[in-house]
Amino acid sequence: MEQIEVLISEEEVETKICELAKQISIDYAGKEVHLIAILKGSVFFTCELAKRLTVPVTMDFMTVSSYGDGMVSAGQITIKKELDEDIDGKEVLIVEDIVDSGHTLMHLKKLLLGRNPASLKIATLLDKPDCREVEIKPDYCGFVIPDRYVVGYGLDYAQQYRNLPYIGVIDQK
Repeated sequence: MEQIEVLISEEEVETKICELAKQISIDYAGKEVHLIAILKGSVFFTCELAKRLTVPVTMDFMTVSSYGDGMVSAGQITIKKELDEDIDGKEVLIVEDIVDSGHTLMHLKKLLLGRNPASLKIATLLDKPDCREVEIKPDYCGFVIPDRYVVGYGLDYAQQYRNLPYIGVIDQK
């Protein structure tokens, strides 16, 4: 059975999302922002962020995977769900739960830039720069965390623990 230690409390997560929403709202003032939530992990973060934005928001979803059911990236990126809407000319904000190696996000960024958005930025709740294998940096970042396997607030281990209201570190005993 896995033991979970709180790394970032529910209150800290909520406070940070409010701060990010305020900055994003300032940066997109007078524009409509099109959020692309990367499923399944970012759904909690995306919804909470969207509720706090003061600019007009549209939303779409993609499922992109490189993990399968393990704790280590498999390295192969698979798009399991494509966008429903065209992003040509839109102010696009990719919303991720976590950036670690950066491979998935780099692949996704190249793919979406080829679809001619007016702009393309990245927001992530968590960033693990110590794990980065490619040059990619989120435009908006909630927390920089150490290289530990985290769950909660949408992040999972074999599809479990997404519903935790905090970010926890999983410790397999």
